[in-house]
Amino acid sequence: MNFTIEELTYSKTAIDHNIDNTPGEKELKQLNKLIKTLLQPIRDAYGSPVYVNSGYRCEELNKLVGGSKTSQHKKGEAADITCEDNKKLWEIINQMIENKQITVGQLINEHDLSWIHISLGNKNQIFAK
Repeated sequence: MNFTIEELTYSKTAIDHNIDNTPGEKELKQLNKLIKTLLQPIRDAYGSPVYVNSGYRCEELNKLVGGSKTSQHKKGEAADITCEDNKKLWEIINQMIENKQITVGQLINEHDLSWIHISLGNKNQIFAK
């Protein structure tokens, strides 16, 4: 596996504001599912490093960064990812969804592919912000 729980829970903002961003048991289970069913298969298909900008966020951290009240980040079910070529990564993820290799809750092109939001679920909702 190329992803770790530490990577998915790390937050410079949390550190700077002395916020404990430690996930609970339920959130850890979801983070492991996120790695196994989405992040690792995507990384394998891309063939190069994929980085997590934001993974799990506790309630306090989510509020501080202006996250949605219903954010899946709070449940350990979402990550914002980036890589050397976000356009190529976006195309690969869309192809994987189309080929039924993965199923997502949401796939969001954030700010003209500055990063990609991906979450667990089965709706395959694809958006551009």
